Amino acid sequence: MKQQYSQLFATSPKPFVKWAGGKRQLITLLEGHLPKKFNTYFEPFLGGGALLFHLLNQSPNLKCSISDLNSDLILAYITIRDKVEQLIESLEKHSGKYSADQREYYYSVRESAPKNQIEKVSRLLFLNKTCFNGLYRVNSKGQFNVPLGRYTNPSIVNKENLISVSKILQSKNIAIRCQDFAAILDEAKKDDFVYFDPPYQPVSKTANFTSYTKCEFTYKDLERLADLCQKLDKKDCKVLLSNSNTKEVKKLFSSKWKVVEILANRAINSNSKKRTGHSELLIKNY
Repeated sequence: MKQQYSQLFATSPKPFVKWAGGKRQLITLLEGHLPKKFNTYFEPFLGGGALLFHLLNQSPNLKCSISDLNSDLILAYITIRDKVEQLIESLEKHSGKYSADQREYYYSVRESAPKNQIEKVSRLLFLNKTCFNGLYRVNSKGQFNVPLGRYTNPSIVNKENLISVSKILQSKNIAIRCQDFAAILDEAKKDDFVYFDPPYQPVSKTANFTSYTKCEFTYKDLERLADLCQKLDKKDCKVLLSNSNTKEVKKLFSSKWKVVEILANRAINSNSKKRTGHSELLIKNY
């Protein structure tokens, strides 16, 4: 009899994709700035979901509303939740073919455009594990355009984690949506906690990286986000925002907001020697 994957593995779920601006390395620091009590957790720029999984590991029954504008990413979350066994089988096929000829197979997959749900998500995860620096980037047409990475033996199939993620996302308390961040205004209520981790404002002309979807995150979007934060504050929601330490970000928030500078490592730089500590902002209303 075929054993269920959930019976074979038991491990704490963690992000299944590497995402620019991911917060895995900052969890301990972020934890010290989280509200002590809250009702529903909202994360409208989900990305890799590091803070989400951290909170769920502590409270598996936590009520969550998670979303992102990247439809491919949201499809991945939904597929892992609902069809993890088929996804693992597809990833295992990718892994076998990749080991035979890494370069040729990588670019053949990158140029492909599968229509099947399983194959679409499998392609995304395969490219994320094998592309340069695990970077998700698309052009104006929404086409993935990152070159092959230099990996000897990338972990294309992480069964244990995928199964753990699937299991925890099956909670009836977790809603997963593909939508603009502003949509949460109608959902969030008093004493709910909203964490915003948007594409950061560039600290220099060469540091601009906002191409997570074919629609880039602009300064006008940041202004919309700041306005949303003010509206959520008036609803007595607890709001926490991460962003780069720039004058443009600071000036959008009044003196009533607490602004904390933290030191973080940026792992998206193509030169590993330049991935040094830099200052970021945590902005909160509690």
